[in-house]
Amino acid sequence: MKENKSKSKFKVSIIITIVTILIVIFSFYLANEQFRTFFDRYILRKEIMQDSLVSIEITEEENPSIYAYYKYITILNKNKLITYSASGKKEYEHDVAINNPVYSSNNRFLAIAEKDGQTLYLVSEANIMWQQEIEGNIQKINVNKNGYVSVIITGSSHKTVVITYSPQGKELFKTYLSSTLAIDTDISNDNKYLAIAEVNTSGTLIQSSIKIISIAKAQKDPNSIVSTYNADSNELIKDIKYQNKNRLVCMYDNSVDIYCEDKNEESFSFSEKKALIAGIELNSYTTYVIEGTSGLFTNTQIIIKDTQAIRENVYTVKNTVKDIYTKADNIAINIGSEVHFINTNGWLIKRYISTQEVKDIVIADKIAGIVYKNKIEIVNL
Repeated sequence: MKENKSKSKFKVSIIITIVTILIVIFSFYLANEQFRTFFDRYILRKEIMQDSLVSIEITEEENPSIYAYYKYITILNKNKLITYSASGKKEYEHDVAINNPVYSSNNRFLAIAEKDGQTLYLVSEANIMWQQEIEGNIQKINVNKNGYVSVIITGSSHKTVVITYSPQGKELFKTYLSSTLAIDTDISNDNKYLAIAEVNTSGTLIQSSIKIISIAKAQKDPNSIVSTYNADSNELIKDIKYQNKNRLVCMYDNSVDIYCEDKNEESFSFSEKKALIAGIELNSYTTYVIEGTSGLFTNTQIIIKDTQAIRENVYTVKNTVKDIYTKADNIAINIGSEVHFINTNGWLIKRYISTQEVKDIVIADKIAGIVYKNKIEIVNL
């Protein structure tokens, strides 16, 4: 009996010791940058080098269009849309009558259309779900997580027309804007609302506004506007995004407004902080970049703001940021010959180190591509 008690105490002692060691390591990881860098590089293996990854060969002269969605990299070239997996294997190939593409993706859905043209497709992995030929000139498209699509059209008797389609390709309704230009659209995750960001430039000052339309009611009455939000004069709307819990995030020149179903409104400004780049293509966050100096060195902060709790996470790099790319819960930070992939908690996922300048990055929910002149290197996220 005493022997059993002794063994039990020993096991408890071992568990306590292991937990204590883990807590100490985690505390060091949080507090000590040098230790964190060492741990990321040699223990967690988060550092990856150019030419160490699976890659897809491309030809610069053919000028292919490269995009990422869900867990795939796509290449559009000579009316062929080829889809590659994370292993670099060609998974699907579709014939599409598109040369100058405009894209939108969400979940397993990829919408692709001819910019200033009439052709629109909805693709989901192995299948072209539907194709439409549209009157007018396609300017921008959007697809929500369930496959509902909205399309901004110009070139008709109205200044802008917005067409909304079901996941099966059925036209649900048209929204006509006679005096304003639609900048962006988005459909809520529950398929209930269409948001249209529009700009009126007829006056001396720019007037931006957001219309929220009931999709169910608009199929009987296209003017079924639930809410209208007007920005301050001369504020230019740039992008809108429905995030979790039907929170509509609207990005202007120097501020972000957040509209909720209960009509509560929240906003924050980054104009005084001299934000360089901002983005809202995330599930529950916005992000922007603030560059400062620390002695002789550049010290850049990537601010990741939770749009539900309005709290901030911060990731810092000691370089100038060339660009950021966002999707779902992933953020790619291009600092020239390095790319840092982080999540919305501000934690490093992967650090990619190159021997040359990174030309471009494509990013999706589970995958990213580092684009060079002759290849795309695939990063699993």
